[in-house]
Amino acid sequence: MSFDTLLKGGVLPDGTTADIAIQDGRIAAIAPGIEAEAGETIDVSGNLVSPPFVDPHFHMDATLSYGKPRINASGTLLEGIGLWGELKPLLTHEAVKERALAYCDWAASMGLLAIRTHVDVCDDRLLAVEALLEVKKEISAYIDLQLVAFPQDGLYRSPTARENTIRALDLGVDVVGGIPHFERTMADGRGSVTELCEIASERGLMVDMHCDETDDPLSRHIEQLAYETQRLGLQRRVAGSHLTSMHSMDNYYVSKLLPLIAEAEVAAIPNPLINITLQGRHDTYPKRRGMTRVPEMLKHGIRVGFGQDCVLDPWYSLGTADMLDVAFMGLHVAQMTSPNDMRRCYEMVTTQSAAIMGLEDYGLEVGKRADLVVLDAGNPIEAIRLRATRLLVMARGKVIARREPSPMRLQIPGREADIDRRFRVPEQR
Repeated sequence: MSFDTLLKGGVLPDGTTADIAIQDGRIAAIAPGIEAEAGETIDVSGNLVSPPFVDPHFHMDATLSYGKPRINASGTLLEGIGLWGELKPLLTHEAVKERALAYCDWAASMGLLAIRTHVDVCDDRLLAVEALLEVKKEISAYIDLQLVAFPQDGLYRSPTARENTIRALDLGVDVVGGIPHFERTMADGRGSVTELCEIASERGLMVDMHCDETDDPLSRHIEQLAYETQRLGLQRRVAGSHLTSMHSMDNYYVSKLLPLIAEAEVAAIPNPLINITLQGRHDTYPKRRGMTRVPEMLKHGIRVGFGQDCVLDPWYSLGTADMLDVAFMGLHVAQMTSPNDMRRCYEMVTTQSAAIMGLEDYGLEVGKRADLVVLDAGNPIEAIRLRATRLLVMARGKVIARREPSPMRLQIPGREADIDRRFRVPEQR
């Protein structure tokens, strides 16, 4: 038997060691000690072989625009929205596409091979929608890109937002988005949730709403989203993104709310880096950090995926397309430090986010598409701790990025050595 590519000696996320054989862009075999001819045999011994990283919440129309036309001086969500409003009329099709493709290069190099991006439809030109649809087509050989029709200025608050949302969906945008907490009234917010879910139901589409991205504990549109999901039979097709108001809600109300979200099978997409940066800006001390109640959601069986949200844009001045940064911050803010919890944080930037996005051809299984990343780490927890170097990225069975391990050489007299920051945890008895 002969294969296109054979990866030897990799460590899978569950801790087993196996070879992976790849043929015609798909995983043909996973087993210890595969002996076969291959077009290329790659030794990955002792390194983590993982399904690729997945970002279920991003804003690619704004990425890499930091400093244009100015910097967000207050660091608040609202100034960021205002700044985006200043930038939007200045956008060109070419600039949006160029920045998006540059970010996708970053993503590919980091093993981030699936991204769901919200795209603002409140510009009547739908310039960003058309640009990102072109990007989606151009990167389809190595990145799965989902677009969300996002009426960022409010479905009802912006005069042409509803019409533009429909136009964007007609052009081929994949997912229905919304921002109910940004409408003029709570009633308008509830109404927007209902109408947008009905649009998704009629078209057979998924829903992903910016929901309750505020410190206001009375912003409770997630309740309406769960209700509409049940009413319209949209279970497992709906996600509520951010959900930061839940950080501040009354505990008794949350004890009612979480079972409703679980019953409706609505997923949650917190964005740790951005949520803790933008929320609590009006507080003195104690200062809230705003990320939603991830451990409690997991205990109720709610699917949770971590998103990057922003990189170098009006809302966030940092970012490198590294989903391990996201998992690292999420782990800390959610205080998920047990070994099982840390592994779950890794899953939130891989398998769980893939499930939220409905990526059916994803995963390290025979017959699945050969998309994977090899990391300079021995297991998922170590990958998060080290924000591990990507040694190899494969998409559709082809190597698209590769680098050699490059240890730091210590030159202290008597301590000369190549530094390896891996650490083997003793067996627990």
